[in-house]
Amino acid sequence: MSESQNIEYKQSWRDEYLKWICGFANANDGSIFIGKDDNGNVVGITDVKKLLEEIPNKVRDVLGILADVNLHTTTQGDFIEIIVEGYPYPVNYKGQYHYRSGSTKQELKGAALDKFLLQKKGKRWDGVPVPKVSAKDLKQETFDFFRKRAFKSQRIEEDILTDSNENLLENLQLKENDFLKRAAILLFYTNPENFVTGAYIKIGYFETDDDLKFQDEIHGNLFEQIEKTMDLLFTKYIKAAISYEGINRIETYEYPKDAVREALLNAIAHKDYSGGVPIQISVYNDKIIFWNEGQLPENWTVKNLLEKHASRPYNPDIANALFRSGYIESWGRGTIKIVRECKQAGIPDPVFRYDSSDISVEFRKDIYNEKYLQSLNLNGRQVKALMFAKDKGKITNSEYQKLNDCSRNTASNDLTEMVVKHLLKPSGQKGAGAFYTLK
Repeated sequence: MSESQNIEYKQSWRDEYLKWICGFANANDGSIFIGKDDNGNVVGITDVKKLLEEIPNKVRDVLGILADVNLHTTTQGDFIEIIVEGYPYPVNYKGQYHYRSGSTKQELKGAALDKFLLQKKGKRWDGVPVPKVSAKDLKQETFDFFRKRAFKSQRIEEDILTDSNENLLENLQLKENDFLKRAAILLFYTNPENFVTGAYIKIGYFETDDDLKFQDEIHGNLFEQIEKTMDLLFTKYIKAAISYEGINRIETYEYPKDAVREALLNAIAHKDYSGGVPIQISVYNDKIIFWNEGQLPENWTVKNLLEKHASRPYNPDIANALFRSGYIESWGRGTIKIVRECKQAGIPDPVFRYDSSDISVEFRKDIYNEKYLQSLNLNGRQVKALMFAKDKGKITNSEYQKLNDCSRNTASNDLTEMVVKHLLKPSGQKGAGAFYTLK
C-alpha cells in the first residue's frame, strides 16, 4: 500500500516526525509506520523497546495529545505503528501548525492558518466580527433592494422586512453580539474593499490567452456586483441572435442566462475572500470562464459537484443572505442546474475544474453553426459535413463522399483537416467501421 492521506512510512524514527503526527491530528486522522520504506515494505528497526516508551511521551509532552503506539513483529523485521486521531481543536508543534493534505505535510501560515484556526473553532471567514462599523454605516439603498427581493422570494417573514436595519441584520445572523460580521460588510457596505482586499469582479475579453482586447471592473457590495455584472455580461460581452415570432422580437443568447447567473452566484458565495484576488470572468470568441479562489469541502472532487449533494457553502453567512433574497437555492443544486440549462440550450456540457485553491466553470458555445464554421475558412463540403455530423451524431468517409459527391481522397483530406482543427474526433477504428464525431 502506497502513502496516502492517512498513511506515512518512515524507515527510522526522528523527533521531527512529531510534525507529521501534528499534521494528522489537525486533519482527520492517520497512521505513521516506523520501519517501512516508501513503498510500504518492512525494513525493520532497532531499539524497539526504547521507542515504544519514548514516542508516546514525546507526543504527549510536545504536542499535548495522545497516540497509540503499537509494535508489529514480522519475518522481515519489527516495525512500529503510530495511530493518530483527528482532534477537534488545533494542535501545534512548538508553536507551528502542521496539516496533512493528500500525501504531504504542510505548515500552515498566514491566511491559511487563520482559516484553519477559525474552522477549528466552528467559525468561517465571513462570520468573523468587525469592530467600528455599525448598521448606520451600511448602504440604505441596498437594504431597500434586499427587502424587495426578499419579499418577492417569500423566504423571510414580512414583519422582519418592515423592521429596522439593525433587526434585519440580526435575523440574517450577520451580527455577533454588538459587532457586524464580515459578511454584512461585503453584502451591504458601500465599498467593501476598504475592509476586504480584492472584493470585486474583473471581466476581460480575450482574443487569445495572452491577447486581452478590453476589460471592466465591477465594484460595490455583493448585491451591486451581481446586478452590474449580469447587466454588463449580457449587454457588452455575450451576443444574442435576433429572431421574430410574428411581431415579437426574440433574443437567444450564446449562453443560457440562468446558467451564467448561477455560475456568478456560485463564485460569489464560495469565493475565499481572504486571498485578496478578485473573481475573474474571461470571455473568448467561443467560450466563457468563471474563476474564483476557494476550496471544495474536504475530500470532495468535481464529481461531487455533478451529482446531487449537500449544500455546504464556503461562506455560509453570505450564502444565507443570497438565499433569503431569492438569488440561490439551499440544497446544493446550483451546479446541476447549470448543466441542465446548458443541455436545454443545446450547447456542450460545462466543464468544472478544481485545483488546490482554484475553482472554475467553463461554458462553450455551440460552435457547430454555419455562420461560425464559415469564419474558420472551411470549404463548403466541410461545413455541410459538420452539420450532418451534428444532426446524425457521426459521419463516415463514405457518407462524406456521398454527401459532397467527391472522391475518397478528397473526403480523407477534408476530414483530416477538421481533425487537426479540433472540430472532429476520429473513432479510432479502421476500415469500414471508422467514423468521426464532433470534437
